[in-house]
Amino acid sequence: MAARSSKTEAAPTDKDVEERSPEQIEAEIESTRDELGETVAELADKADVKKQAKRKVAETKAKATAKKEEVKEAASAKKQAVTGKVKEATPESGQGGTQQASQAAQQVTQAARENPVPAAAIGAFAGGLLIGWILGHR
Repeated sequence: MAARSSKTEAAPTDKDVEERSPEQIEAEIESTRDELGETVAELADKADVKKQAKRKVAETKAKATAKKEEVKEAASAKKQAVTGKVKEATPESGQGGTQQASQAAQQVTQAARENPVPAAAIGAFAGGLLIGWILGHR
């Protein structure tokens, strides 16, 4: 929406007004209404704190989920590496070596389940971020 300035554009004279048809004037009015409606909608969207907070929460959840998956994949890779090392270190003495490797793999899995620190750390970070953002906008 362009504002009229007395320096750049002169006010319409009677001659200019007479040269425009009623249809042209109506089209100009409709165009101005559309521009004003868009401006009002944009301002209302910016002023809607609840909607903006929901958007921010959704963004934070998406980031936390992505981080959680990243940590989960890293833990899985670590588990596979440890299992491989256990199998390499265990002598291949028949059934006993396989059982020991299997037990070691189970112990690694159980330790990962008992210590869900990465997931808790991500949750605490996301919660702190959200609370800080909400308190900062009050």
